[in-house]
Amino acid sequence: MGDSSSFSRLELIKFKLRALLDITKSINANPSQEELLSYYEDLLRKELNIGKVLIFKLSEKWECLLNSGFKKDVHKNIVVEKDLLHHNDISFISSDKPENLQHFDIIIPVIHNNKHIAFVLIGDIDEESTGVSPIIKHLHFIQTLSNIIIVATENIRLNQENIRQAAIKRELELAAKLQSMLIPDSSRLPATRYLRASAFYHPHFDVGGDYYDFIKLNRYEYGFCMADVSGKGISAAIIMSNFQANLRALFTSGIKFTSLITTLNERINETTKGERFITMFIGKYNTRTCELTYINAGHNPPIIYDMVNKRLSYLNSNCVGIGMLDEIPFIRQETLKIKNKSKLLSYTDGLVEILDENNVEMGTEALEKFIVNKNPVEENINEMVNNYGILEGNNSIFDDISILGFEFH
Repeated sequence: MGDSSSFSRLELIKFKLRALLDITKSINANPSQEELLSYYEDLLRKELNIGKVLIFKLSEKWECLLNSGFKKDVHKNIVVEKDLLHHNDISFISSDKPENLQHFDIIIPVIHNNKHIAFVLIGDIDEESTGVSPIIKHLHFIQTLSNIIIVATENIRLNQENIRQAAIKRELELAAKLQSMLIPDSSRLPATRYLRASAFYHPHFDVGGDYYDFIKLNRYEYGFCMADVSGKGISAAIIMSNFQANLRALFTSGIKFTSLITTLNERINETTKGERFITMFIGKYNTRTCELTYINAGHNPPIIYDMVNKRLSYLNSNCVGIGMLDEIPFIRQETLKIKNKSKLLSYTDGLVEILDENNVEMGTEALEKFIVNKNPVEENINEMVNNYGILEGNNSIFDDISILGFEFH
C-alpha cells in the first residue's frame, strides 16, 4: 500500500509538472484567449475531476470569462466589488454564505502587480462523499494554474490593445496628414503689394475641427474663411472635411454670400442631423476697390485695426452658425471699405479660451495688445503663439487653435 501510494504521488507530481510545461509551451505559441481557457477547462474538469469553475476577470470592467458546470446566469447576481474584492487569499465560503454565493465553495483571487485581476470560483465540494475532495487535494496546483492562465490572458489582452492602439495611431497620423493637406500652408497664402496673409493652425488632438481656407477667385478678388466645428477629435475633423469640400465647390466670385450660407446650412444639416454645428467667418476682398465683403455666422468676431487712425473694431455676428437651425431666419451681408493700411485678425475660440495664471480665460481684450502696432501681422501671430506657449505643451489649452491674419495696403 505504501509503495502504491508513493507511486501515485510521484505520478501526480509528474502529471502536474507536465501540465505546467505544456501550458508554458502553449503560451509561447501565442494562442488565443479561447484556446487557453479551453485547455484550462479540460485540465480541471477532465484530468482533475473538478466539476464546476467560474472566472471573473477585469478588463475595462469585471466580466465573466469562463462559466463551466454552473447555470448560465449564476454569475449575474454577483457584484465583484462588493462580494469578492475583499478576498486577498484563498477563501472557503462559510455555511452561512450569502444567497448569491450559495453555488460556490472556494474563492481563489488572482493578483498581478499588487492588483486584483481575476477571481476563480469553484463549487463542487461533495461533503457527503468519502475521501478527499479533488478540489482540496489539488487546491494549490489549481491556484498556480489559474495564475498562469489569467496572467497569460491578460498579456494577450494587453498585446491586442497595443496592436489596436498602434493601428489607431497610424490611422490618426494618416488623418492628420490628409487634414493638413486641406488647410493652406504659408506658401499658398498671398503676399502681394495689396494683400498679405499669415496663418497658424494647431489641433488639440492629432486631428481637429478648426478650418481656414484661402481661395483666389479672380484677378482682383480673394476669398477666405475661418470655421470651427462644435466638438473636437475625429468626428469634428470628418464634418470639417465635408464642409471644406462643399465650400470649395460653392465659393465662386459670382455667388451671393446669402445663397452660399443658405446652401451650406442645408448640406451641414443633412450631414450632422442637427447634432453638430459650425461657426464661420467668411469674407471676400477686392484689391481694386479695397472692399471687404463678409458674413459672420456665429463666429468669434475678428479684430480689424486701422494702422493710420489707430482705430480698432470688431466684425460681429450677423447670423447664427451653420447647422444650428433648419433654416437661418436672417442673413445680412456686410461690406467694409478699407481706406487705410489695416490689419485683420480672425481666430477660433481655442485662442481666447486659454487660461492665464489666475485660471481666467484670456478673452479678446488680451489679443488687442498683439495687433495694435505697426508690426507685420505675421509677427503679431508669432508673438501670440510664443507668449501663450501654444507649441510648448501649455496645459491650459483645451481646444483647437487657428489664427488667420491679413494686411490690407
